[in-house]
Amino acid sequence: MKEQSYLRTEDLAAGYDGTAWIREINIHASRGEIVTLIGPNGAGKSTILKSIAGQLKTVGGVVSLDGRLMGQWPETEIARRMAVMMTERTQPELMTCFDVAAMGRYPHTGRFGILSERDREIVRDAFAMVHAQDLADRDFARISDGQRQRILLARAICQQPQIILLDEPTSFLDIRHKMELLSILKTLVREKRVAVLMSMHELDLAQKVSDYIVCVGENKIWKCGTPEEIFTAENMEMLFGIPAESYQAEYGSVELPPVSGEPEVFVIGGNGSGIPVYRKLQRQGIPFAAGVLHENDLDYPVAKALAVQVVSEQPYETIREETYEEALRAVKRCGKAICCVQKFGSGNRKNKELVQWAEQNGILVSPANA
Repeated sequence: MKEQSYLRTEDLAAGYDGTAWIREINIHASRGEIVTLIGPNGAGKSTILKSIAGQLKTVGGVVSLDGRLMGQWPETEIARRMAVMMTERTQPELMTCFDVAAMGRYPHTGRFGILSERDREIVRDAFAMVHAQDLADRDFARISDGQRQRILLARAICQQPQIILLDEPTSFLDIRHKMELLSILKTLVREKRVAVLMSMHELDLAQKVSDYIVCVGENKIWKCGTPEEIFTAENMEMLFGIPAESYQAEYGSVELPPVSGEPEVFVIGGNGSGIPVYRKLQRQGIPFAAGVLHENDLDYPVAKALAVQVVSEQPYETIREETYEEALRAVKRCGKAICCVQKFGSGNRKNKELVQWAEQNGILVSPANA
């Protein structure tokens, strides 16, 4: 049974100077789940988050937190329940990273903001959680953008919130630290039952980490659903203008457009072995054909995106004679063949025959010489 929404917006209208840029925003986030806003630049993702966080005055509609309208909560109580991490770069002067993270304890420390030993322990635990113990005594103004992201996340964790709002939290991070940050969020969601509402540009990571997706496009909420429902080639084409054949829903990745022209090379691949060669040929501007690929093979979606021609067979079926003949005609037209496969199973023995034909006719080259 789905947990009741901890945060909910109802017909929220958000914008600037009293003018709504985006209307009918109906979003819900429950404890123990990650809800991610995706959409093109300028669609309104940051505006939505700032309006929910109270950094922008709402133009219409309501925001509810823990079953009560946001306006009914004292600011201190909101700060105890909601942590906010936005893209604006914090520029505190003469503060250590420990000092910056410890600011997250202020909703809990009382009027004078004096940290108890328990508060300091919570801050140290937050540093450990974001793998930043070595930064505690460093000047916050003299660390990298990626390190700052970790410290700001530590500050949010120090609040011990029930929900965290994050705007593009992985923007300044290299791939290792992107994965670390998202793993930390998943840990908070799983172990602390925290709700996470964030925006992201990295579609592949959003697909992997999110429980629910909100598509923001053309100043409206375009569609909502699970990652399985949202991350389809058709939806990505509608939302971002990505050609449907270029978006690989199976991998959550985008391929560059294929090179046009008559194919010059026939690539015999399978089980993922052909993908590096497909991309190498695409980078070199060489049009190519691929086959024979079963339509459930790892290579197939990438080949469909990058190859001029793909000779394919039905999933799990032994390659038929007519499919082999089609592939052989393509090999002859190309005048060059590359084999990426080391072993051939009973279902793709015809690919081995293609390799043998190409070798006998002197047109087989190794993948390294592609």
